[in-house]
Amino acid sequence: MKSKFKIKGLDCANCAAELERAIKKLEGIESVNISFMTQRLEFEYDEKMKEKIIQDVKKVIKKEEPDVTIEEI
Repeated sequence: MKSKFKIKGLDCANCAAELERAIKKLEGIESVNISFMTQRLEFEYDEKMKEKIIQDVKKVIKKEEPDVTIEEI
């Protein structure tokens, strides 16, 4: 399954790349793409783990970039 989110507060392309690397390490994540230019986050994951994965993604973002928020679109 694929989810798309709008990212708010992301300051640079390097920050986006670091977040992408951290999210890729999460269990159940199949692929992830963060576009700094469009301020979008997309990831594919195991549908059975949807709630846990979305919570884990939010935790990683809060840890790596505390000022960044995401909103599902």
